[in-house]
Amino acid sequence: MSEEKIKERWKIEDRVFDRRSLLALSKILKKGIIEHIDFPISTGKEANVYRATTPEGEFAAVKMYRIETTDFVQRLEYIEGDPRFHLVKRTQAEIVYAFTKKEFKNLHLAIKAGVDTAQPLFAVKNIVVMSFLGKDGFPYPPLYKVGKEVIEEDFHNIIENVKRLYEGGLVHSDLSEYNILLGDKPYLIDFAQGVALEHPKAHEFLQRDLSNVLEFFKRYLSIDYTLDELYKEVIE
Repeated sequence: MSEEKIKERWKIEDRVFDRRSLLALSKILKKGIIEHIDFPISTGKEANVYRATTPEGEFAAVKMYRIETTDFVQRLEYIEGDPRFHLVKRTQAEIVYAFTKKEFKNLHLAIKAGVDTAQPLFAVKNIVVMSFLGKDGFPYPPLYKVGKEVIEEDFHNIIENVKRLYEGGLVHSDLSEYNILLGDKPYLIDFAQGVALEHPKAHEFLQRDLSNVLEFFKRYLSIDYTLDELYKEVIE
């Protein structure tokens, strides 16, 4: 689908931003972080991601968490057990803002640890702006859409990224074929649920992440690793 057709489709299908999201977006525009929103990259139950253009003519990704229609209360365990965010108020908006701030901070930690992911640029309220992961103005596809195109090197690159993240003090906690983009190499995305190693369920989440990755790649490749072997490789 061409960029022009995508833009035209967005005019018809995209939901109207709520007032708080518009105010947050206005701050980002006034600060000159982006020049304008182009079109949606992805839509989900919790957030929409848009391609945007910066004043310098570069592309960026704008992730906007929904405040009114998202029930993040069900995911409080990712906040309450994290020593960085234990004082968050339990209103819907404040929880969404906490997850936004969490993703922004986790992206900084991931970049510092050498993880292949988007560079965080700015965050306010329920919006995170980050570098654009894609080619020729279009986003890289998630793993679940490429399926048979994956190679064993992709698997090892992902595990190496999980290990770097762990060494940097963080567990992704929501890793799967839906949260990994495949371009020139795999890129980990969606860090809002990421927890510090001090979280009581950090290692449980780590094993779940590894299990999801292993299960996906075993559908298409002959991977000899067991979950226990992968887990030991990451933490040792």
